[in-house]
Amino acid sequence: MARSAILNVMVQAAMKAGRSLSRDFGEVQNLQVSMKGPGDYVSQADRKAEDIVFAELSKARPGYAFLMEERGVIEGDDGQHRWIVDPLDGTTNFLHGIPLFAVSIALERQGQIVAGVVYNPAMDELYTAERGGGAFMNDRRLRVAGRTKLVDAVIGCGMPHLGRGQHGNFLIELRNVMAEVSGVRRLGSASLDLAYVAAGRMDAFWETGLSAWDVAAGILLIREAGGFVSDFAGGQDVLNAGSLVAGNELIQRALLKTIKRPLSAS
Repeated sequence: MARSAILNVMVQAAMKAGRSLSRDFGEVQNLQVSMKGPGDYVSQADRKAEDIVFAELSKARPGYAFLMEERGVIEGDDGQHRWIVDPLDGTTNFLHGIPLFAVSIALERQGQIVAGVVYNPAMDELYTAERGGGAFMNDRRLRVAGRTKLVDAVIGCGMPHLGRGQHGNFLIELRNVMAEVSGVRRLGSASLDLAYVAAGRMDAFWETGLSAWDVAAGILLIREAGGFVSDFAGGQDVLNAGSLVAGNELIQRALLKTIKRPLSAS
């Protein structure tokens, strides 16, 4: 595949940050798992990766704004472009030595995501997309899965944990989905969940409580792979909605209907 200059910049930044995370991942696996040591270590790894991405992107496009998980909003002089960055999506996986985490970088132009990169350094899987140019994994073109019925589908989800989300609502959604599908998976990294939907590894995905940096690159991957993404109300401003349902046209629509069904109707 031929990449644009801007996508090459994003890929280089993601891979450089990924190499840093890979080195730290090797070390964190050797640490005794406790709240203090490994937690602090992962925070350092996270910040280091974000510093790398920030430096690389700032050097290439000095005027662009940023929305980053750790640094927050950084205004730019350009006014038209914004980088949306999660330097370590899947922190809990990283902490526990589970090789499902990623660097996620998206470029927003005048309110639209025009390029996205999700890189899992532990597996050396690089997902890229440009608006109108398709989605790829390590240069192989991606298409969402073609299954048309929930009964045949494997569905990914995000799962609220201690101190996060509305557990009761999720349990209703999960009960509804479990009764309709072939299987449910929870990977622990929203950017990789969306990349897996784009690659056809999972048929669909749903989650609430999301931030823009969790999903910006993944939204474009799915749409460029022929999939559909909406919020829980069916709206298209997914970046700011905090909720997301994704899949091919038929499965996405069926999943959206299923998760919104009242418990009494399941």
